[in-house]
Amino acid sequence: MHSANHWGGSLEINGDSGTDDERSRNMEWERQQHLHQHRHLDETQQSWLLGPHQGNGKKKYVDLGCIMCSHKALKYTIWSLVISFFVIALPIIIVKSLPQHKSHPSPPDNYTLALHKALLFFNAQKSGKLPKSNGIAWRGNSGLEDGKDLTDVKGGLVGGYYDAGDNIKFHFPMAYAMTMLSWSVIEYRHKYEAIDEYNHVRDLIKWGTDYLLLTFNSSASHIDKIYSQVGASVANSSKPDDHYCWMKPEDMDYDRPVQTANSGPDLAGEMAAALAAASIVFQDNTAYSKKLIKGAETLFTFARDFGKRTPYCRGNPYIEPFYNSTGYFDEYMWGAAWLFYATGNKSYISLATNPGLPKNSKAFYMIPDLSVPSWDNKLPAAMLLLTRLRIFLSPGYPYEDMLKSYHNVTGLTMCSYLQQFHVFNWTKGGLIQLNHGKPQSLQYVANAAFLASLFVDYMNATSIPGWYCGPNFIRAETLRSFATSQINYILGKNPMKMSYLVGYGTKFPKHVHHRGASIPNDNKKYSCTGGWKWRDSRNPNPHNITGAMVGGPIRTDNFQDIRTNYNYTEPTLAGNAGLVAALVSLTGSGGMSIDKNTIFSAVPPFYPPSPPPPAPWKP
Repeated sequence: MHSANHWGGSLEINGDSGTDDERSRNMEWERQQHLHQHRHLDETQQSWLLGPHQGNGKKKYVDLGCIMCSHKALKYTIWSLVISFFVIALPIIIVKSLPQHKSHPSPPDNYTLALHKALLFFNAQKSGKLPKSNGIAWRGNSGLEDGKDLTDVKGGLVGGYYDAGDNIKFHFPMAYAMTMLSWSVIEYRHKYEAIDEYNHVRDLIKWGTDYLLLTFNSSASHIDKIYSQVGASVANSSKPDDHYCWMKPEDMDYDRPVQTANSGPDLAGEMAAALAAASIVFQDNTAYSKKLIKGAETLFTFARDFGKRTPYCRGNPYIEPFYNSTGYFDEYMWGAAWLFYATGNKSYISLATNPGLPKNSKAFYMIPDLSVPSWDNKLPAAMLLLTRLRIFLSPGYPYEDMLKSYHNVTGLTMCSYLQQFHVFNWTKGGLIQLNHGKPQSLQYVANAAFLASLFVDYMNATSIPGWYCGPNFIRAETLRSFATSQINYILGKNPMKMSYLVGYGTKFPKHVHHRGASIPNDNKKYSCTGGWKWRDSRNPNPHNITGAMVGGPIRTDNFQDIRTNYNYTEPTLAGNAGLVAALVSLTGSGGMSIDKNTIFSAVPPFYPPSPPPPAPWKP
């Protein structure tokens, strides 16, 4: 850095460019002239320089030891001290003696209030033996016999989460939900801590990952199967199962078959992502973090097995109609990215940036549907996650070309969310139609809002004001406005004036399609068909399933609060996970920023280390 005069002109004082010796001689000459002049001053002139002329009258002085002062000065001093005491010291003493009232913190914003509730949905969806601290009074132990006939899983497949309003445990969307929750904690831990939800959200993640570790041999390095689902239903069946019956999970007495996947790169890739992301959340628990990493690596090895590339749901009537996977190369990119962050193993980033992945997943084709994040399509999330690496670490060759492409496509994905570019239709009330007006649209909206808000935070963290959509420069605030508008719509700023988050606001769905919430705790067990009366009742649910985001309105912004129409009123794990992530990204509690570094804790330097200094010279 060089000094500069920001106001212009010379840096020299008064334009004096003389030498130090000349200035010294000038100063000495001026001092002598000054003394000489004083010798010729008359008495009046000298009084101007030396102060008032001293009279000849005697003054009385007080000797204070090392100081002598007059009686008058001492008097003034004492009175000054007395006055100072009453004017300054006494008020301070009085104020200090009064009872102290702590200033109240500013009230939490709406996103924080909604976030507290949205997390509770996961408590309501827990399966297994519940802790006393679960906090949902109308829920109890359930699914304790799940997987009891499996000989290779001690204790069976007890635990995890029910997916939606039924009692099925779908492992594919469950794993996605855990990945999204972990990602939100990695980016916004400080916000969760600020609102006292950090331990809660970690407990929710661990409840899910503990269960996922049961679904395969997590102690092995190679596996040949994954248990992919517990509970089942067949369309139009009259046989007791999880859809035909309307029973509380605590009362289930019908068969709950376990589905097994002997191949499944999509399922294994998503489960690997979930465990790898969670391992970063639990870095402070070294043993558990390592267990998660080992499980993630085992799953990813299974996913990459060339002989096991059939989608996990192919031909399975219990899975395909509900959570059909349309491909697995997006899970390869997603899982490899998370494993790289969790382990620092560069083989994973090499795979994530291998040109074959975007080619086979059609990531660069700019197909609108592939811009929509969901439990099935991980491409926009995976490319944003890898864009993060380029933005903050800039690893350079040989990754730069592919990371730059991911970055560019991520920018175009964000452009597609903006109404001005007419990529997707919008309702008149302001909701983007990411699933082309099909039912249950809110889960896609919530996930997209999270990605948009997070991309803005990445830009803000690097002081980037915006990005280009073709020739148009778009400011980051415009994308943030998209995210807030969509979440605000979900929270009640819509033509129906209804919050689609149960328990938030004064008007929200009361007939949620949910077995546990719709059947009263009246010490009665209702049979498979005996519960139909509660399914078909027009009365509100006896229990509000607080924090559940329902399916949402149709393309006309209309919504019907009808229990039997699951398209309107059924919540899902994947949808709520996206909503939680979006809410924590938007809340101002804890500050509007991300944690830039935690995700890189295991990542080694990309460039060769500096050479050691030369040995000391010896004569």
